[in-house]
Amino acid sequence: MGNAAIAEAVDLFAGLGGFSEGAEMAGIRVVWAGNHWRVAVDTHAANHPGTRHACQDLHQANWAEVPRHDILLAAPCCQGHSRARGKAANNPQHDASRSTAWAVVSALEYHRTPAAVIENVPEFLEWALYPAWAMAMNQLGYSLAPHIVDAADHGVPQHRQRMFIVATRSKHPLQLTLPKREHVPVSSIIDFSAGKWSPVEKPKRSPKTLARVAAGRARFGDRFIMPYYGKGSGLTGRSLDRPVGTITTVDRWAIVDGNRMRMFSKDECRAAMSFRATYILPRQHKLAVHMLGNAVCPVVGRDVLEALRAAA
Repeated sequence: MGNAAIAEAVDLFAGLGGFSEGAEMAGIRVVWAGNHWRVAVDTHAANHPGTRHACQDLHQANWAEVPRHDILLAAPCCQGHSRARGKAANNPQHDASRSTAWAVVSALEYHRTPAAVIENVPEFLEWALYPAWAMAMNQLGYSLAPHIVDAADHGVPQHRQRMFIVATRSKHPLQLTLPKREHVPVSSIIDFSAGKWSPVEKPKRSPKTLARVAAGRARFGDRFIMPYYGKGSGLTGRSLDRPVGTITTVDRWAIVDGNRMRMFSKDECRAAMSFRATYILPRQHKLAVHMLGNAVCPVVGRDVLEALRAAA
């Protein structure tokens, strides 16, 4: 499987399109993308007009309608695995979320694609049914090589740890040699001249927020970032000289600049995820942030796919 052999991809659970964007950055054409949510499909289509799109539950997909391809990309729903969202058993929503991974097996059973890359949170490997899922993949002839990757190590201005399983029809798992780049500070993506600022000391401001601001000022001076919820830097603030913490599906990161503060804009969240500045997002801030928080970082996807092509 040389470089020329990985020329076309399909993208399952394509969402906003981070995996597709990364594939195209690596010179791989995405010929088909599927997702159950119409907003996601329309947004993906606006950014990838040359790709065929399907809006459907991929559990019920007719894989005969999916064009031939060299590599399958998939980012099954992660909420049922994530510690941030809870992994309690007997939660029907989370059980359904976890079950989306079986669509990958179904697609590969039909197409027997030479390679696949599956992205999820690292807790995917702790899923009670992961051994059965892995065995099903093995029965189809795929060797699995999980890689735990922090986006910051790829020059993305965000610490975001995700798992990429490289599945190849080979006797042994294919361990990739991934690049490790210098960390990029979050200051590189913040526009202090833009956004909707408000006074730090305003009526009804939460005492917890004011305490976090005070702690951040004590450590970093007048300019820093801080999360509105969560542990760790939620209590201490965070330096602008470091990558931001994980971009989530709801507004989390606030910027403090002297006596004013605001949340990250959707453009800053897009940059923190390593999407190009021209990538089209939904107009509604809340919706854009939700989709960005669920996305694959394009630069990380590119690096994984380029390493796969080099190793194959």
